[in-house]
Formats: sequence, structure tokens, C-alpha cells
Amino acid sequence: MRAITVKTSQPGSLRVEEVPDPVPHEGDLLVRGLALGICGTDREIVNGEYGWPPEGADRLILGHESLGQVVQAPDGSDFAEGDLVVGVVRRPDPVPCPACARGEFDMCRNGRYVEHGIKQIHGYGSELWTVEAGYAVKLDPALERVGVLMEPATVLAKAWDQIGRIGARAWYGPRSVLVTGAGPIGLLAAMMGRQRGLEVHVLDLAEKGVKPALATDLGATYHTGTIPDAVGETKPDIIIEATGVGRLVFDAMANTAAAGIVCLTGVSATGRPLQVDAGSINRDIVLENDVVFGSVNANLHHYRLAAESLAKADRGWLERMITRRIPLEQAQEAMAPGPDDVKVVIDLTA
Repeated sequence: MRAITVKTSQPGSLRVEEVPDPVPHEGDLLVRGLALGICGTDREIVNGEYGWPPEGADRLILGHESLGQVVQAPDGSDFAEGDLVVGVVRRPDPVPCPACARGEFDMCRNGRYVEHGIKQIHGYGSELWTVEAGYAVKLDPALERVGVLMEPATVLAKAWDQIGRIGARAWYGPRSVLVTGAGPIGLLAAMMGRQRGLEVHVLDLAEKGVKPALATDLGATYHTGTIPDAVGETKPDIIIEATGVGRLVFDAMANTAAAGIVCLTGVSATGRPLQVDAGSINRDIVLENDVVFGSVNANLHHYRLAAESLAKADRGWLERMITRRIPLEQAQEAMAPGPDDVKVVIDLTA
């Protein structure tokens, strides 16, 4: 079969090559790969910034944003041939830590988890792949064209789940959310905000093109400029920061309503110091009972929440988020983001 492989820590090593077909173990699904989403993590691995192959392997099969169709399912499982599925990215550590032992492997305490296509397990970027039945999630067959958005959707399903839990510490009646960034994470965050009946604002640099159109068609208000410009005098109850831009991170902390919640989902570059009024930010957070938290990855509960959210979403809108579909043989092209890209997807069947 063909697969997208890299030699981790070696920039420019990506290639599409023939590798042996996977052999399912007891309890595994054998899946025909349909599509693979590409994100910044994949590009960083391709650039040699990090990534770890399986023990004893020279190369890593790339890919964690999966979508496939079951070819073979174990007897007694909840899956059947033809089911549309995604594979969960992370697996709990072998010890396990207390969080992993509770199924909350997205909150692993000791860092000994492994992740498909990233850390010590081959990814889903191949024509065939296997996944344990307990780490596969079934999708509505109607999502075949857009189900590859499932993994990024899980990140936001977790974020919104955590926001709800934090809000429930006291009276909680949010009315508005600001999302910074109109990439896949930001737009999916905005979509879930609209599904919750909130007034949604989206802030991004793009002044025209698909991003403003997607945000507006959700029923969100689209902004360019700064966070203070976007929020005006009516500060949002929730801010989901999806860019990792240092200035936006600090501006988010300073621009929520009282008892506001800031969820950080973007990963910032290091080595770029900023001058900020730390005392003012601290004063606001303390005196207004604000909360700032980070969120990454997702567990099985969040995958199921994401599947429900995608099933409720407008399919045409979701499909417009996928701005480029690239054949497997041309996978290298997916690693260079285009100026109008939202989500780039590799077609594993082409």
C-alpha cells in the first residue's frame, strides 16, 4: 500500500512510498483510508521540528486527522464493513497515570502517552490502517465528504466542554463569545458557539475571501484589527484564542466580561518577548473572578461530542471549509499552506 512517511528530525524527508499492508491484531478494525487532514502539527513534523517514529522504525507514517471506511471488523464489535470511522489520536500511557486510568488521556500527567502520526505510533496517512475497536468512532454516513474535520472538531468539543464545567462553578449564563483566528479551529469554535445559541464574533487578519464569508454565513460577526476594536464596550463572556499570537493571548486575558473565561487553543512560538502590563492583567483576572486555561487533544467523550456537533452542522458550510483536496501522490503540496487555505485535505484514494 502507499503511505506518507517522514524521517523525523530530518527536514524535507517526506515521501509517498510503498509499505507493507497493516496486519490487524485481535480486536482491531482494518480500515480503508479515505482522507487525511493536514494541520500545523504535520507541517512542523515535516520540517523536522519534532516527531518520534515507533520503536525500531526508521520512518513515521504521518497523519492524525483521519477518515476511513471499515474493511474488516472483529466479531462482537459495534462496527461493520462499510462503516465510516475516524481513529482516536492519543493512547494512554502504560503505567497509567491517574488521569489516563480514568479515560482522560488528553490530560495525561506524566507525558508517557503516544499519538498516531506524531509520537511513537504510525499515523493514518496510508491507504489502509488499523485501529482498536475501542479507539474508533463511527460517523454518520452522510459526513463522508466532511468527516475528516472530526479531529479538529474534537479539540473544540473538549474546549466547550471545559468552558461549561468552569462556568458551572457559579451562576452561568453566557451570551457572547469572541473567537480569535478563522482557521479550522477558530471556525469550528464559532460553529459550536452558534449551536449553543451564543452571539459569536470572529477576529482574523483576512479582509476578504472564504474566511469572512464562512464566519458571516454562520451568523457570526466578523472583525479585523485588534481585540479591543472587536469587543468594543460590550466585552464577551468567553474568548477562544486559536492563533497563538502573543499579543492576542494577552489582549484576550484583558478583554472579557466579569467572571469571563479565556480558552487558549493556539500554540505560541517562543523567543518573541512582549511588553505587557502584567499588573493590570493580574488585577482584572483576580478582581473579576476570570479564568484562563489551555486545552489540547481530546478523549473519547469529546470525540462523541464532536461527532454529534458535525452531524448537526450544515454540510455545505463544512465542505466549504475544505479549500483544497490533494491526491495522495502529491502529498508534498499539502505541506505548503496557501494564502486562501482553511483546511487542506489529502485524498487517500486518488
